[in-house]
Amino acid sequence: MSMLTRVGNDLYTGARSFDFVGKRVVWYSIGAAVIILAIAFTALRGGFVFGIEFRGGSEFRVTGSSAAIEGTAAATAIAVDAVENVVSGANPRVSIVGSDSVRVQTEQLTPGETDELRAALADAYGVTQADVASSFIGATWGADITRQALSALVVFLLFASVVMALYFRTWKMALAAIVALFHDLIITTGVYGVLGLEITPAAVIGFLTILGYSLYDTVVVFDKVRENTSEDGVESRRTFAQSVNLAVNQTLVRSINTSVVAVLPTAAILFIGSLLLGAGTLRDIALALFIGTLVGTYSSIFLAAPLYVHLRENEPEVKKQGSRQKAARPESGAVR
Repeated sequence: MSMLTRVGNDLYTGARSFDFVGKRVVWYSIGAAVIILAIAFTALRGGFVFGIEFRGGSEFRVTGSSAAIEGTAAATAIAVDAVENVVSGANPRVSIVGSDSVRVQTEQLTPGETDELRAALADAYGVTQADVASSFIGATWGADITRQALSALVVFLLFASVVMALYFRTWKMALAAIVALFHDLIITTGVYGVLGLEITPAAVIGFLTILGYSLYDTVVVFDKVRENTSEDGVESRRTFAQSVNLAVNQTLVRSINTSVVAVLPTAAILFIGSLLLGAGTLRDIALALFIGTLVGTYSSIFLAAPLYVHLRENEPEVKKQGSRQKAARPESGAVR
């Protein structure tokens, strides 16, 4: 039997155990600290950077540029100078797409300014005007996309809360799961805010997807929690907290394996999409999935289950179970 298999068996039988529930204050502190830092650094940077799909504006894409091949700094400087010569104070956002394309985003321009900037970009990068594509998104359309994204998030959270409460027949499990979901969402979006990455519709799809993954991982843990606690009768030698902690340990290997299986292909998509293909949509979705999968695995193990114990520890039946276990084994200490 391999060492990993033996460790997994020991965790499942309780021969070996990590004290997730007993050290919940530590996990709460870590989660709260990361959230506070994410919010603080995002605020210091001036808030989130939303993609052109949300804020509206004009976009130009230059293809076949040798400057893009030479490097990001050179291509960015050329675009900034070209935009400043046409529209003073435009503050463009420039990024390299693929190996020979440059994307330039500005505030929404007039048709005359658009034509003038196309010509300026073509001259600056040494390409023809046919190699400079332009498009624009109105502010009204961007506001509509923003509203729909927020509506989708609210509907998802409400639906998840109702389903969790009905499935587990207790609102406390649903509340613990929703708190874990908010933890995952805040930290994942916080990474975008801290690093100054654009939040695009593709990134929003990624956010909603990782919420589904986090919820799935939490349900797996809570299913085992419900199984263990339903078996605790009058003669049980475990407290409620110990039963929950055992459930987390029993599902630990599965959670890690699921996370690894999800992270590896997501990392491959992130690498291929951002470095090799320069596909912004692939990069935006994959980055949100990559961060969210790691954070979701953490929250299911370290936050959701300990919080569920916290919500139920003052219930009369849970207190009575703890008193029986203490009377039967007065020498017992913390969960192993």
